[in-house]
Amino acid sequence: MNKVLKDLQPQALWKHFSDFCAIPHPSKKEGKAVEFVREFALAQGLDCMVDAVGNVIIRKPASPGMEDRPGVVLQAHLDMVPQKNSDTQHDFENDPIDAYVDGDWVRAKGTTLGADNGIGVAAALAALEMKDVKHGPLEVLFTIEEECGMTGARGLQAGVLNGSVFINLDSEEEGELYIGCAGGLNVEISLPYISEPADSLASDSLVSFELRLTGLRGGHSGLDINLGRGNANKLMNRFLWNAARTRGLRLSSINGGNMRNAIPREAFAVICVPSDSVDGFQKDVADFLTVISAELAGVETGLSFTAVPVGRPATVMDKASQDKFLNLVYAIPNGAIRMIADKPEVVETSTNLAIVKSNGKEIEMMSLLRSSVDSAKEDLANAMTAVCELAGATVKESGAYPGWKPDFDSPILNIMNDIHQKLYDKPAEVKVIHAGLECAIFGGNYPDMDYISFGPTIQHPHSPSERVSIPSVANFWEYLVETLKAV
Repeated sequence: MNKVLKDLQPQALWKHFSDFCAIPHPSKKEGKAVEFVREFALAQGLDCMVDAVGNVIIRKPASPGMEDRPGVVLQAHLDMVPQKNSDTQHDFENDPIDAYVDGDWVRAKGTTLGADNGIGVAAALAALEMKDVKHGPLEVLFTIEEECGMTGARGLQAGVLNGSVFINLDSEEEGELYIGCAGGLNVEISLPYISEPADSLASDSLVSFELRLTGLRGGHSGLDINLGRGNANKLMNRFLWNAARTRGLRLSSINGGNMRNAIPREAFAVICVPSDSVDGFQKDVADFLTVISAELAGVETGLSFTAVPVGRPATVMDKASQDKFLNLVYAIPNGAIRMIADKPEVVETSTNLAIVKSNGKEIEMMSLLRSSVDSAKEDLANAMTAVCELAGATVKESGAYPGWKPDFDSPILNIMNDIHQKLYDKPAEVKVIHAGLECAIFGGNYPDMDYISFGPTIQHPHSPSERVSIPSVANFWEYLVETLKAV
């Protein structure tokens, strides 16, 4: 246990977050986290079950005299986005998160922190453990694989949960209550290509490099998509497209991004250029860094773009395949597409070109589309399919989930609004989030529940810059306790 974290207030919450940081729990590898919360329930003498997909449901009886209160479901997801800086040595499947206090913030050394959604997990565990707060019947639902397809939410069967009030602990701005979210859709693109031996291309005159684009901020592809941050895949392609035309660049391999819901921070490409173009090529690399640094000034401050000499690759893409690929990536939409008309500060529709990887036979790409308007999401998917088919790529849509329609007359919203006013002498901000929340999926099997989402301030989730505000966690816990007492 990290003693520094354990000593933060409220200790009831931070001790569980500290312990949870020691349990590896990247998406699709949550087995240790499942066992961690199951053993906690058994130690507390609480009823616990693990369902068919791996979700954990823990039940705590109502306090004496509170048995007739509406049942409350607290929900958080067990997985985290595994992102690290290229110079950080970390195995997310085996190593603990190295969390530390930085002023009023907790962050991790060179990796994502997992406050998304580890703080929600810790709060739920603390609620199950507390003895001195009266509450009605309480259930806690810990889901799996939220960050890579919402598998747990999709797999939760009807009739498992008994409560009528559902509180999702996965929002990321103190003082905000979320009552709706955008829907999402994965677009998986596959573009076959033909390779040819590099030695067949006048090999004596070829010089090989690995292009390394690093230091971008990345971030959550829903929450941060409108902040003007650089997309490593798009920026790398921009340079390759120009260098192919001006310097005769030939591409051997490319690898950018690794999570569907994270703005890609790094991209790498192995390339060859004719020896008589090397001086101009290296100047182009330096000039490109200057140009994009100027374009992204004030947004990206740690950007690096270098060309490192490497051994000659065995193969490169043939010219026709390379042209199709570079044109396709240039043409694929990316970023915020449309803002909500009567709330211009909120994104309606967006897409993030999250992953671009070659494997010797094909380029595999993935974009995550989001929209609070289903027809707009479908239209954007159609536009991407059209441009991909022009390049000879195949497109597969998967992981679609609906939006969560807001209910401004929600009883739990009214209760939490009143509590916020009493605690902080101001109303909470009621919002709809552009990111996906599991509430949208739970509503299919549990349409009569009263849903809301809230949380502490977490900045830059899905990136190694992730950090959580210590004072906001204290307020989050106070707010949750008062809510459980009031329902």
